[in-house]
Amino acid sequence: MSDHGFTIKAASSIEAIGRQAWDRCANPLIGTPQACPPGRRAMPDEAAAPDPAAEHFNPFISYDFLHALEESGCVGGRSGWTPLHLFVSREDGRIAGILPAYGKSHSQGEYVFDWGWADAFERAGGRYYPKLQISIPFTPATGRRFLVAPGEDRALVSSALVRGAKAALSSIGGSSIHATFIGHDDWQWLGGQGFLQRIDQQFHWLNEGYADFDAFLTSLASRKRKTIKRERRDAVANGITIERLTGAAITPKVLDAFFSFYMDTGSRKWGRPYLNRKFYALIGETMAEHVLLVMAKREGRYIAGAINFIGSDTLYGRNWGCIEDHPFLHFEVCYHQAIEFAIERRLKRVEAGAQGEHKLARGYRPVTTYSAHYIADPGFRRAVDDYLAHERADIAAHHEALDEATPFRKG
Repeated sequence: MSDHGFTIKAASSIEAIGRQAWDRCANPLIGTPQACPPGRRAMPDEAAAPDPAAEHFNPFISYDFLHALEESGCVGGRSGWTPLHLFVSREDGRIAGILPAYGKSHSQGEYVFDWGWADAFERAGGRYYPKLQISIPFTPATGRRFLVAPGEDRALVSSALVRGAKAALSSIGGSSIHATFIGHDDWQWLGGQGFLQRIDQQFHWLNEGYADFDAFLTSLASRKRKTIKRERRDAVANGITIERLTGAAITPKVLDAFFSFYMDTGSRKWGRPYLNRKFYALIGETMAEHVLLVMAKREGRYIAGAINFIGSDTLYGRNWGCIEDHPFLHFEVCYHQAIEFAIERRLKRVEAGAQGEHKLARGYRPVTTYSAHYIADPGFRRAVDDYLAHERADIAAHHEALDEATPFRKG
């Protein structure tokens, strides 16, 4: 379709758009001082990016990450995630903006739960699936979804992408559009575009300029500080050592070990993990410098591990697994080691994934996450809107209570 001098199209694979065009829109600061690639310590007096919309490097919206999902078959095929990436082109063919999107035949792997909506709509005689999902599959991490190339009018391109999304929804006969784990500004803007606004909650660790882990501990109440010190001692008490691996140190053998943990733990908890070994192989080939593996070893073999992805200012905790159970090892591998790494790299935050109030006691704070939802059916839209008004109030009240329960020293 054509719109205000733009041509709006949908691509059935990320390859159809191409690496150069995708990353020009997704991570335009790569290669500049502001991007702060892994291994480089950003200094406090560095100039901010001139365009606030052009955020620092986010691994999940990169071509390599999303291509690995498609190439490995984790999305596409019979997965229930059908790539339907929307992009806006100018007359000369130059891509001005991209919206990573998927046609969905179910609600799995999203972490913003709408199964109740689907059930209610279908009991009322509607057809909830397919729907259009604007998100990063299997990844509950906040980031940009409206990927606008440098120099373009962000509002104009984003508006064209929204119109394209609504046209794509009509073309697949879908019920709704869901933009999940978006930034607050986009959440507010989408509210003005006819989307319903939803909030939820995660727990993130925020770096207050700590010199080291001990400096972080001094910010905690005495009892909490002692608890974490004891946890860290007990986690490695059975002859366990911890390794942090990035770049060339992430070998296929290490990935084999991690994948076995991921499959064992994931199968016991959720039935069937979403990601396969080929996905991790591709990540190891193309993104190893943006990956942190925290691996636990005992008696010469790896027994547990967690994978994290490294952004310019954020460490994103993703998947964990183990083949031996040891007290507090999960907390050490997933949370304490992530904090230490973030302090060393002078990263601003650690996002430790969805859910988990147990993170609060380890110095992670409650933060609000945002999603926006376009419901095509007017009656169903009114019902969801009413539900969300009550849900937002409940979550805000719970957030306030959790704020009072943080382990930090008062005053």
